[in-house]
Amino acid sequence: MVAKEDVIKQFTSLKGVGKAKAELLYDSGFDSLEKLRKASVKDLTKLKGVNETLAKDIIGQLKQSAKKKVVAKPKAEKKPAKPAAKKVEKKTAPKATPKKEEPKVKEKKEEEEEYRVKKKPDLSKEIKEKLLLRKKIKKKKPEFLREEWFRYKRIPKNWRKPDGITSKMRINLKYRPSVVRVGYRSPRDTRGLHSSGFKEVLVHNVNDLENIDPKTQAARIGSTVGTKKRIEIEKRAEELDVRILNI
Repeated sequence: MVAKEDVIKQFTSLKGVGKAKAELLYDSGFDSLEKLRKASVKDLTKLKGVNETLAKDIIGQLKQSAKKKVVAKPKAEKKPAKPAAKKVEKKTAPKATPKKEEPKVKEKKEEEEEYRVKKKPDLSKEIKEKLLLRKKIKKKKPEFLREEWFRYKRIPKNWRKPDGITSKMRINLKYRPSVVRVGYRSPRDTRGLHSSGFKEVLVHNVNDLENIDPKTQAARIGSTVGTKKRIEIEKRAEELDVRILNI
C-alpha cells in the first residue's frame, strides 16, 4: 500500500488540484493514480468542488501521462563506422629564398639651424632678487573684478573702484572679492620691466634702434610696422646685438 502523503503529492502534481481536493479524492476512495485514471467524469462530479470541466481536465492529464509511459522512444540504430579517409600528402612548394635587402641609401638631412639662446640683460644682484620676488607676488595676486559683475550682464569684469553708501565691497565685508591695495604691488625697481628683465623700447624704424642700450633695453616693434620695414629692423638689430621681444 502506498502511503497517504505520497498519493496526495501525486494528486497535487495534477493541474487544478490543490491539497484540499487531493485529500477529498483520497477520502472518497481514490487512494491511487490507477483508480483515479479508471474513474469516469460522473464519478468525479459527484464530489464537492469538482465540476465537469475540472473532471475532464484531470482525466485528460492522467491519460496523457499513461500514453507517455507506453510509447517508448525507439533506439537509434548505430550506423557502421566509415573507413578512415587516407591522408593525402600535399606537396609543399619549395620555400623561396629570402631576398637580400639592398643597403638603403642614407638620405642627406638638411642642416638644422642651431638653437640660439635668447640674450639676457646685465642686471645687478638686487634687481635679480626683486624679479624673483615679483614672480612670487604675482602668483598670489588675486584677479580684481568689478563690483557685482556676476549680477548683471551689462556690467563688465574689468576693475572699477567700489563706490556708494550701501556698497559692501567698499566697507570690506567678508565673502566679498578682493579690492586693489598697495600691498599687492611689485617692488619699485622692477615695475615696467619685461619678464626677462629688459626695459622695453617701442621701435617703428631702423633709426630708433640706435638709441637703445643692448645691455639693459630691448626693442618691441610697433604693430603698425609693415613686413618690409620689419625685416630691415630685425637685420639691423642683429648687427647691434639688440634683442627684439616680439619676433
